[in-house]
Amino acid sequence: MPLFDMPLEEMRVYKPPRDEPDDFDAFWADTLAEARAHDLKAVFEPADFGLATLDVYDVTFSGFNGERIKGWYMRPSGSAGPLPALVEYIGYGGGRAFPIEWLPFPSAGFAYLVMDTRGQGSVWSRGDTPDASSGANPSAPGFMTQGILDKQTYYYRRLITDAVRAVEAIGTRAEVDSTRIAVNGQSQGGGLSIAVAGLLPDIKVCLADVPFLQHFRRAIEITPDDPYPEIARYLQVHRDKIDAVLRTLSYFDGLNFAARMKAQALYSVGIMDTICPPSTVYASYNHVKGEKEIAEYHFNNHEGGGFQHAVEKIRYLRRLWLE
Repeated sequence: MPLFDMPLEEMRVYKPPRDEPDDFDAFWADTLAEARAHDLKAVFEPADFGLATLDVYDVTFSGFNGERIKGWYMRPSGSAGPLPALVEYIGYGGGRAFPIEWLPFPSAGFAYLVMDTRGQGSVWSRGDTPDASSGANPSAPGFMTQGILDKQTYYYRRLITDAVRAVEAIGTRAEVDSTRIAVNGQSQGGGLSIAVAGLLPDIKVCLADVPFLQHFRRAIEITPDDPYPEIARYLQVHRDKIDAVLRTLSYFDGLNFAARMKAQALYSVGIMDTICPPSTVYASYNHVKGEKEIAEYHFNNHEGGGFQHAVEKIRYLRRLWLE
């Protein structure tokens, strides 16, 4: 895959103006207050998957509108704590699958919760959480234009709220050190990590790999590969809805969350990424005000650093919290 975005030297300093509505903070404060009016009711049921070195739990908690969200929670067997913790969010189209697919971080000594993705989990890994607000079972994409004409009904309002509540769910565990919580994910999961770090000032570390949901205005104009083109195709048909769509997206754009992030940030970017273009990743990264690093993978597409970068993330967290 050849280079298709702007030159790397330009991307490293690319910091476009943010399209931020005046009521951005009020909208999210109201959204989270509505969610917190419902009892979190975080339930951790022991589950046996034959993993001798990890304790595994089937998790259920209340997300957006009190709707029940699934996940897996794992910790080193018999750990009493206090343990640093990490919440994982999943890429577009994926679901929580099986615990055996999420071994690296709990095996490295972290308390770990992977959140199922409402309504998704039907493309490359299975999910178990319906999108109850829309009445939809886990299904194949797309999700990018569901409810997109109004910020109140847009799909990602529900998903970002679920992601915040997942952090609150792991915080109920007695063995978790609430002063050492990180958020992590690739693609859509990276975008959710940035959103949560922007909404929860107590998050200490944000690990965002090739993040999706960043700099929508540019992404939907230049990106050749789904999911961003779902929005472009919608606007090809709904030609009179461009302003309404861009207005809605401004409440969910990662640039606005990145600018609010208090967490220490480690991003990664694939310089040949045709799904989450590198310029959109740098646009987000360059708005982070605090301590930050970015790992550049020059000849990689959306796979970014793959397992090599996973090793680097474990080393990064261990240096911060376990050494």
